[in-house]
Amino acid sequence: MSSINEIHTQILVIGAGAAGMATAAGAAGEGVSVLLVDERPRPGGILLQCIHRGFGLGVYGENLTGPEYCEKEAGRFYASGVPFLSRAHVIGIRSERTALISSPEGLYQCFFDQCVLAAGCREKNLYSLDISGTRPTGIYTAGEAQEMMNLGHYDIGSRAVILGSGDIGQIVARRLVLTGRNVAAMVEMKDHLGGLKRNQKECIEAYAVPVILGATVTEIHGYPRLTGVTVKHLDTGTQEIISCDMLITALGLVPDTSTADSLKGEEGFPEWLHLCGNAEYIHEIVDSVTREGLRLGRALGCSLAGKRA
Repeated sequence: MSSINEIHTQILVIGAGAAGMATAAGAAGEGVSVLLVDERPRPGGILLQCIHRGFGLGVYGENLTGPEYCEKEAGRFYASGVPFLSRAHVIGIRSERTALISSPEGLYQCFFDQCVLAAGCREKNLYSLDISGTRPTGIYTAGEAQEMMNLGHYDIGSRAVILGSGDIGQIVARRLVLTGRNVAAMVEMKDHLGGLKRNQKECIEAYAVPVILGATVTEIHGYPRLTGVTVKHLDTGTQEIISCDMLITALGLVPDTSTADSLKGEEGFPEWLHLCGNAEYIHEIVDSVTREGLRLGRALGCSLAGKRA
């Protein structure tokens, strides 16, 4: 049986997106020991797949792409000297202030004083809805589609229906058009589009993406590959079939606290466990995530170092 290596740190930060990088750098600046853990090989989180602009206006006064913003934040993180345990999965966090971590190098038992969960959020998927029909290939969340197109450069299909109109769905709609694909329709239950007005203007209006308001998808067609969906108009009850080989869902985001949910009691999480960024609530822009992470990291660092924040 392989042995478990012990790690001791004052602050354990789980998740190396914008929130985690900023928290780690902010805390390290106060002279305390920090460990940053993430499942991916490099820090950045979903910033790496967001190749569109719209990041950094608040923090840097520049209109950056996600990778450009990530480069600046990663630079600050690396300059802090905080060790980064990559390709590592936190199996569980225990009330004794320990975390069991699995990595390619083996198992680690991490002992800490404070823990920050900055694991981001998860997307609601199609199967959270009451939709009948087959379960073919060609159904993706907006984040999955974005990652496959922008990082993997996969051919995910040629004609899409997008269900939901959140920001990431609108951004993916624009990306589909820019890469020569067709967006048959963006279908939204409400009588108006969601997301930021900026994205509506720059992604939907600018690229003439067809929008069907007051409607939803009620049935999936095709197998093994998606061939179309049934769209129901909620005001009249009428239905139409739209042919497509992709159904992309943009149904909203949910903070991901699953790593620590076993610790949650009637009064919430223990006082030594802190949520940051989208793991706490869904932020509209990444600049606010970075600011929040820096504030939390500095506050925790000052507290552990016996300083006044």
